[in-house]
Amino acid sequence: MYQRSRRMPRPALTRLPSPARTRGVVLLLHGGAQYGEQPITRRSLPHLRMLHLAAVVHGAAARHGIAVWTLRNRFRGWNAPRLDPVRDARWAMARLRARHPEVPVALVGHSMGGRVAIRLAEDPQVTAVCALAPWTTDAEWVSPLRGVRTLIVHGCEDDVTSPESSYAFASRAAEVTTVARFELPGEGHRMLRRAPTWNRLVRAFVLESFGLAHPDPIVARAWQRTEGDRLRLTVAAGGRTG
Repeated sequence: MYQRSRRMPRPALTRLPSPARTRGVVLLLHGGAQYGEQPITRRSLPHLRMLHLAAVVHGAAARHGIAVWTLRNRFRGWNAPRLDPVRDARWAMARLRARHPEVPVALVGHSMGGRVAIRLAEDPQVTAVCALAPWTTDAEWVSPLRGVRTLIVHGCEDDVTSPESSYAFASRAAEVTTVARFELPGEGHRMLRRAPTWNRLVRAFVLESFGLAHPDPIVARAWQRTEGDRLRLTVAAGGRTG
């Protein structure tokens, strides 16, 4: 699918294995831009951001048999109509399937990576999707998420991707699957101001997605909520939810 060439970048995977028998895999997908042919290097900030999150997830889940993979795309851009990051993610899923056939997969994507995760949710191995500050549009598909439990987290001060767009998307997705969505007051797009809260939510999402017992009920309570708007859950600066 991808030609070996000194001039043509290739996607790459960073794998953090589990010391136990692998019972699930988390695949992390980084952000980018609408257009861009610049290669993603090992030091690209979107990639480094997800490597940090991968370490957080691995520290919590590895002993339970969860491996953590991080994809580094070839190019910075979405680059329609080629959809380069979608192609790269499918390449990653093919390799994941070859190494770990039939185990459930949870996708975690930031920004453009959230959009990729939504597209990739149609893969039969994918059982859960976490989209962080996702890039969504009015025309974004929800059909790939059918039957795939979905968590969306968005900073209220995000000026790169629209929190209102992700709310509208979550409302449509709720018609085909179970969706919860958290809003973080005071947070922007890059997940820097309230990094511990992002870490907490993703960590809880991963453990809950694989049915692992954990002491943090923040995500589990979101699925169980029957009153109020489950798509406008708020995590205050002190960690309280509303």
